[in-house]
Amino acid sequence: MNYSLNHAVSRRAFFCESIAGLGSIALASLLSSELFSNAATADGILGRPHRAPRAKRVIFLFMAGGPSQVDLFDPKPKLNELDGKLIPPALLKNHQQFALIRGMPSLKGSPYKFKRHGQSGTVISELMPYLAKVADELTVIRSMHTDTNVHDPAVNFMNCGTQLGDRPTFGAWISYGLGSENTELPAYIVLTSGTSDGQPLLQSFWGNGFLDSRHAGVPFRNSGAPVLHLANPRGVTRVDRRRELDVIQWMNHRQHEALGDPEIASRISSYEMAFRMQTSLPELTDLSREPESNLKLYGADPVKPSFARNCLIARRLIERGVRFVQLYDRGWDSHVDIDREHKRQCLAADQPTAALITDLKQRGLLDDTLIIWGGEFGRTPVAQVSGSTWGRDHHPHGFTMWLAGGGSKPGITYGNTDEFGYHAVENPVHVHDLHATSLRLLGIDHERLTFRLQGRDYRLTDVHGAVVKQLIA
Repeated sequence: MNYSLNHAVSRRAFFCESIAGLGSIALASLLSSELFSNAATADGILGRPHRAPRAKRVIFLFMAGGPSQVDLFDPKPKLNELDGKLIPPALLKNHQQFALIRGMPSLKGSPYKFKRHGQSGTVISELMPYLAKVADELTVIRSMHTDTNVHDPAVNFMNCGTQLGDRPTFGAWISYGLGSENTELPAYIVLTSGTSDGQPLLQSFWGNGFLDSRHAGVPFRNSGAPVLHLANPRGVTRVDRRRELDVIQWMNHRQHEALGDPEIASRISSYEMAFRMQTSLPELTDLSREPESNLKLYGADPVKPSFARNCLIARRLIERGVRFVQLYDRGWDSHVDIDREHKRQCLAADQPTAALITDLKQRGLLDDTLIIWGGEFGRTPVAQVSGSTWGRDHHPHGFTMWLAGGGSKPGITYGNTDEFGYHAVENPVHVHDLHATSLRLLGIDHERLTFRLQGRDYRLTDVHGAVVKQLIA
């Protein structure tokens, strides 16, 4: 086709015209080898962070379903003392209804022992003995709260700063703002693990929303090829593929010049990235050359899918300059049999989580890598089911998350819930505040990282959020 400036443009292209220049910049960065040397900012809009960053990259360990704060990090003697008693009505003031519990439930204390660990005296449950060994590296936030007790909207909220599923996720915003430090791997990669019957994972949890599609998270598969359709068909050599791709890119380049649609530049970007990943990905995910001592540290099988294997791959990814790595571990939604289910989840996640912190520190990477641990909400301090199969319902009003590395303040416990572990009452930290603080650690002013759409400036924290300076070293 012979496109010209007189060729009819789409409505989408018309509205995107104002940002077409960004698409041209992205295209130039892909086609010019000179710009590859500056890949850290070539795909990001900031050029450089707003302030000196403490962290260069993020690993988000997402415990999908919601871990129980009162069984892992937030012991409540009063809750244990009143175990089996009906919940005090005062706790339900201004309270949205439970997700599944109906009526007035009974309080449920934790059956697990808690101890102080390290020089910091950080309190951790007996369910996480490995994490207890690195307690002094943790920044524990006991006063988290969010806006909903429904899984999918809550995961969207923790990722996107909104319950809507059509907005850019945290990782997409980081990719948009800072770009990648590696031209052979995406800036944002997702790994999954856990029980197959756990809470479903939606694509919106790592989507790009209204940002260019190159900022979306790229999910790696747990078996077989990490990314489908990446290998060349039988009989097609790498030289053949390069020639074919050059023709396709030439046509896309012509179309981009005519229409000015930034998604065409993103398409060019994705093709080039896929071509480079053909050589970078097999080596990255091949753990056979990883020292046996490292496999033992993580408790990882080099082939068998697991959270431990994903933690080890996450370390390899950030070593190669991937900006944002998110690990989803399914199976924390313990409405019944929480004693069995949380023991199973902690057994699988505790050792590799601690190993990741230890490994990064040994390699000098923890100082500029921010680790975030937590789920979309916590669990209720009341029992959903009585008897030996007791469980806990969803709980958004007060729960625990923790940070490590990346300029976060180690060895502190910030905020508190009430004596029942129900409401965040001391130094409450909203999800928007967590996002604002994480962006600050990356050198980004959360109020200035914006994208204009339909006459409105959007950002990860929407019109909310405050940096919690007490969490920063």
